[in-house]
Amino acid sequence: MSRRAPLSGIPLLEDLPDPGGRNVLVRADFNVPLTTGADGARRVSDDFRIRATLPTIEWLTGHGARVTACTHLGRPKGAPDPRYDVAPVRARLAELAPGVELEENLRFDPGEEADDPAFVDRLVEGFDLYVNDAFGASHRAHASIVGPPGRLPSAAGRLLQRELEVLGGLLTEAKRPFVAVVGGAKVADKIGVLRALLDRVDRLVVGGAMAFTFLVAAGLEVGVSLVDGEMVEACRELADEAGERLLLPCDTVALGPGGTLGDDGQGSGEVQVFAGAVASGWKGVDIGPETARRFAHELGAAATVLWNGPMGVFEDRRFEAGTLAVAEAMVHSKAFTVVGGGDSAAALDRLGLAGQVGFVSTGGGAALELLEKGDLPGLEALRRASNAPGSR
Repeated sequence: MSRRAPLSGIPLLEDLPDPGGRNVLVRADFNVPLTTGADGARRVSDDFRIRATLPTIEWLTGHGARVTACTHLGRPKGAPDPRYDVAPVRARLAELAPGVELEENLRFDPGEEADDPAFVDRLVEGFDLYVNDAFGASHRAHASIVGPPGRLPSAAGRLLQRELEVLGGLLTEAKRPFVAVVGGAKVADKIGVLRALLDRVDRLVVGGAMAFTFLVAAGLEVGVSLVDGEMVEACRELADEAGERLLLPCDTVALGPGGTLGDDGQGSGEVQVFAGAVASGWKGVDIGPETARRFAHELGAAATVLWNGPMGVFEDRRFEAGTLAVAEAMVHSKAFTVVGGGDSAAALDRLGLAGQVGFVSTGGGAALELLEKGDLPGLEALRRASNAPGSR
């Protein structure tokens, strides 16, 4: 894995030729949630990612540039789909950054995800400069991410720069004790980042559904909880390597046989806390109260905390307590706290705690890949730009 600081060799806005009077294409990540109002109109329900790109847009327009943004939205599978047109995003952008244009959904063209050179040529036609401010998409080798730096002078925007400063700092200079809390459903998606974090953290705290595969590896019965049988041995090996640095749940909130999950009180079934093993037929859906206390204690003693992934099915309010305990411990900790985007950021927002931690990443998958591999395809592309430091 690369030990190079992620920002190394990447051109920043100040490395661009004078943008005054030039056309600048900004690749943003405006993949934001939409809602349909009573009037049938679609609107942006959370503009966090749009506002996060404003410092880049304002720097460019302040230097006289004509700015056009481009983004993906949803997964339209390479063809126009009215469910994913960017009109609601364009409307909100016009309110926040008047005069900045927004092109149609990049993924309406199959050339975007295929990294088709012809699509890149069409995308950059008429532009003089390119700026990547889409951290949340920079782990994808898509045309709009990796193509333009090979054709135009390019730079990382302010958002991308800040993401790399913070997450890169976790890789190279995190203050100790450094505690990482990792949750979510699929252990296969996160075993790589768990291994990478194990090289750096003082304590690795694992919750969420992925913890059950670790518990099975430790010899515990977990009822009908989610377990990835193909990952049991990998979890056992990681646990053996981690030793006392790995902290797993000691009790579990479980949903009884026949019970259902649901948002806003729509779920049903009996709920019970199990210490140790989970009874046959019961499904673990959250960490238990003693586990929540132990996890919170670890965060309270840390100097740096990274959190990625909820502790349970927090969308069902019966099972939000574990995630809430971690979120509140993050808020009250004296540590530098980093939330790795994705479901963790959504949980903070739902629990009303957004804005009360040190840094919230705009990219869940990108944050994990950067922490695991130390680099991203979008960063590699920027380093090859004609104006990159060391290229001249």
